[in-house]
Amino acid sequence: MDQALVGMCVNERRFVKIPPKLAYGSEGVSGVIPPNSLLHFDVLLMDIWNAEDQVQIHTYFKPPSCPRTIQVSDFVRYHYNGTFLDGTLFDSSHNRMKTYDTYVGIGWLIPGMDKGLLGMCVGEKRVITIPPFLAYGEDGDGKDIPGQASLVFDVALLDLHNPKDGISIENKVIPENCERLSQSGDFLRYHYNGTLLDGTFFDSSYSRNRTFDTYIGQGYVIAGMDEGLLGVCVGEKRRIVVPPHLGYGEEGRGNIPGSAVLVFDIHVIDFHNPSDSISVTSHYKPPDCSVLSKKGDYLKYHYNASLLDGTLLDSTWNLGKTYNIVLGSGQVVLGMDMGLREMCVGEKRTVIIPPHLGYGEAGVDGEVPGSAVLVFDIELLELVAGLPEGYMFIWNGEVSPNLFEEIDKDGDGEVLLEEFSEYIHAQVASGKGKLAPGFEAEMIMKNMFTNQDRNGDGKVTAEEFKLKDQEAKHDEL
Repeated sequence: MDQALVGMCVNERRFVKIPPKLAYGSEGVSGVIPPNSLLHFDVLLMDIWNAEDQVQIHTYFKPPSCPRTIQVSDFVRYHYNGTFLDGTLFDSSHNRMKTYDTYVGIGWLIPGMDKGLLGMCVGEKRVITIPPFLAYGEDGDGKDIPGQASLVFDVALLDLHNPKDGISIENKVIPENCERLSQSGDFLRYHYNGTLLDGTFFDSSYSRNRTFDTYIGQGYVIAGMDEGLLGVCVGEKRRIVVPPHLGYGEEGRGNIPGSAVLVFDIHVIDFHNPSDSISVTSHYKPPDCSVLSKKGDYLKYHYNASLLDGTLLDSTWNLGKTYNIVLGSGQVVLGMDMGLREMCVGEKRTVIIPPHLGYGEAGVDGEVPGSAVLVFDIELLELVAGLPEGYMFIWNGEVSPNLFEEIDKDGDGEVLLEEFSEYIHAQVASGKGKLAPGFEAEMIMKNMFTNQDRNGDGKVTAEEFKLKDQEAKHDEL
């Protein structure tokens, strides 16, 4: 038998015939093999090893990029098929649909596996053959692996990190104009693709067609992202690699497995700080810029509205008509109202408005994203001076001492809305009076009449009628 087995390989089958002189001779084996017996053996070789054997490694796939390899004390996630030398399967992580997760080189694995995993990079596939004295030895594992069995592991490495790892920033693309870097407490809007280290996709803001919006540096996102989003500028793209202890830890979350390294490819759309006010940059002022806009003035202007990343939202130039407002009347968002003040006709300026002075967290459905910083490029074309605050109509000269009688043309002691409106229109037409610009004249007339009609009966009497400077003062208000 010693002679017959020499030169055999695993899974080879031999039929061996042994004469008595090379077997049990003239004595035989009492009760089993008669003397001078010719013996026949049908032999199938299952396993073979030598005391001088070491771990054998055969790499059959290695990714083009291999920036990091497994070192002692690294934590790895890998899939494997475990077989004996004859190909018999004894275990598989694929069948459990769960990676095998472990530290390497600190005794958590059999010695041969500890050695066989060293030097692997994410995405690499290799076959590791381990002799029994570096595996489960003479006793096996007591379950599926017999004693003295050589083991073969077909391994695909999905992930690796070290507990001492911090985040890493890669593939940064920074725009030429980067006036401001994000800081702790800022509110960011960004897009991202999220993958595992082996490229397995787990989430994307692009697929939802909506940015991810969050404060940074305050624990609203995982610690690794909190850190990785600091120091970015609007328009920047970067890759943030987050180890699990700065991600979702040993438990994972949703479709993110436990102990997984996360890779985020992000694109910063905009950011602001809740303490920000508007930013005004004047690009052109005419030589005569002495008359400046103020609350109550009627303005006509053109604008282009965009997001910080340059996405165009709206343009009056494209529509071919100006935008007209009364400054300070609440007809535009607060930041725009602020940005149009102290501006002269012909001036061009850029106004940047943070969301809390714009359209806030809600935005405008289908038009302005929530929490968006807005950029307005403005040109003021016309300014009509408004009236003093609190007035909708003023006299350009002396007020007639017989004003009520002049309004009450039929002399019945009562003024109706039609009489009142006709009289005020006549004063404006003759230049004796002025209405507040930018509002509908009839609306002003009605409001003025309602203020005089103190008992609400639809007519004004001489006792009710008072000019503004004749009104009782209410210091408590």
